[in-house]
Amino acid sequence: MTEEAPVQDTVDMVPGLDTRHAHSARVYNYWLGGKDNFAADREAAEQAIAANPGIVADARANRMFLARAVRYLAADCGVRQFLDIGAGLPTASNTHEVAQDVRPAARIVYVDNDPMVLSHAQALLSSTAEGATAYVESDLRDTPAIVAAAGRTLDFAAPVALMLLIILHMIPDSDDPYRIVTALVDALPSGSYLVLAHPASDVRATSQAEMTKRVNQRMSGPRATMRDRAAISRFFDGLDLLEPGVVQPQQWRPDPGVVAPDQVTAWCGVARKR
Repeated sequence: MTEEAPVQDTVDMVPGLDTRHAHSARVYNYWLGGKDNFAADREAAEQAIAANPGIVADARANRMFLARAVRYLAADCGVRQFLDIGAGLPTASNTHEVAQDVRPAARIVYVDNDPMVLSHAQALLSSTAEGATAYVESDLRDTPAIVAAAGRTLDFAAPVALMLLIILHMIPDSDDPYRIVTALVDALPSGSYLVLAHPASDVRATSQAEMTKRVNQRMSGPRATMRDRAAISRFFDGLDLLEPGVVQPQQWRPDPGVVAPDQVTAWCGVARKR
């Protein structure tokens, strides 16, 4: 994974874009095989791979979990609205593509605060004619702003799937990530769902800790905080967890015949609001 990414034009197009330091969205994009990243991101990503060689397979397993969860909620649970916070850079099987493939009238709002993601928002806004997609520039900590802006596209009187995938590790304990998730869930009606995946501190713990240290040293802004299964399970307090509960991403309702890693350094789950 040493291919150069042709993104030089983006530097001039995006005001305030910091290319000297790694950014979590661009590092993740590199692991997924994307080209929307810079030298600092690639260096951090390769340092992470050196410390934790399974991270590329882990990132792809997380992405497959997203697709399965969205498909299940749209097809089996009748969900037509999705609020995807920390959407990251466009890649294969984006939330709106999976949801609208099942339900063409589905409505999706993406939320992110990275300037490069904003510059690529148009790629995310390719909705079906029957449905809708929108992009909100906001920080996860600003829950009132997110809810207000998302309400211009989503109907908060009807169930919404709140997607928080590989984003909450960027919220340190000092900012109380549990309070943030509770505030977002409280804004949703009964019958809504929380879909959450979070990097694990207790899977391949030594290599995961070394990887986190290396990436954090190369990032500006918030540093990653890994959490264990018990801490991640707390995000679902007060909700009804769907089977199989809080598991590693490759273990959540896997598609038959799909080869997956034995272990993935994350915990995930889907829960319904009563």
